[in-house]
Amino acid sequence: MKLLTQVEPETKVVVKKIEGGSEIKAYLGDLGIAEDVELTLVASEPVHAHVGPISLKVADKEVIVSQGWADKIFVEKEGVVLPLLRLEKGDRGIVKSIEAGEGFKDWVSGLGINEGAEVEFLTHIPHEVLVIKVDEDEIRMGPGKMSRVCVEAEGKVMQINYLEEGKKAKVSKVIGGTRHSQEMEELGIKEGAEVALVGREKGETLPKRRGNYVLAKLGEQMISIGHGMAEKVWVE
Repeated sequence: MKLLTQVEPETKVVVKKIEGGSEIKAYLGDLGIAEDVELTLVASEPVHAHVGPISLKVADKEVIVSQGWADKIFVEKEGVVLPLLRLEKGDRGIVKSIEAGEGFKDWVSGLGINEGAEVEFLTHIPHEVLVIKVDEDEIRMGPGKMSRVCVEAEGKVMQINYLEEGKKAKVSKVIGGTRHSQEMEELGIKEGAEVALVGREKGETLPKRRGNYVLAKLGEQMISIGHGMAEKVWVE
């Protein structure tokens, strides 16, 4: 057996063991990677350095997507299909596939990201802490996590990141799975709740991450796996 990261390109292998806890196995399972599954390694390639969530332009609207979400979205740029995270500032691409479950596709669809949509990579979002007020409580959260909260203000629906400071809005939707929604609800952030953006605080400087991505093919489906995650997968 060897690690998936040690496999040569264009080699067909069978997954024999996945190390790590249940969350890692569940994440890989959502991608279709489980014991006894056959896949073909396509390539192991570097991506440019990333710091924080990214801002995209979709259908003339700016949206924020966390790095973890962007990693699951594949776009076609100049005839080449590659992970969204491979784009640079100003690059445009057409969404070709969203390599995740139906739930995830529904979440990003709410942001206008669907197969066939054109997206433009705008920039990385500065790492700052957003401070919002719910009832009498102040809640501090990073921009990536906060971007999963959609609010309605003055007849417009937007991610809470785009709410003006001092403005109030009503939560229209919390994007994400059950666990994320429950976590938000415990903080009082739920559909119908009134929230206000109090301000923004400078966050800690995050180190730039220049990672490698393993591209593999399961049947006709192309998937992208972070190098660290691929090191949990033993194949033969």
